[in-house]
Amino acid sequence: MNQKVKNLIQKLGEAIHESVSESEDIAGVVKNIREQGFDVLLMLEATIGLNEVEAEADEVTDAADEGTEGPFTSNDLDFLKSLRISLAEDESTDSPESTGSTEV
Repeated sequence: MNQKVKNLIQKLGEAIHESVSESEDIAGVVKNIREQGFDVLLMLEATIGLNEVEAEADEVTDAADEGTEGPFTSNDLDFLKSLRISLAEDESTDSPESTGSTEV
């Protein structure tokens, strides 16, 4: 990962910290807890995941090369298939009887 991306991730962490620190909602709840006689220590953990866009584009291209159209990767199609969901164009080509059409 290059230094520019590392700096951007650090800025994102700082922006999240500022958002939480300046939130009136959070400050109000913390105030209510303190009024009940408790001290508050708030610690948050953020997990930031990155995927290179080029890698995803390659997966979409690979899926398109396999005869599928659209923005679906092979993983997407496997997941949909596991849920017994098929693409509309697959249904029409897989079972011509259901649409009353015949392939030529």
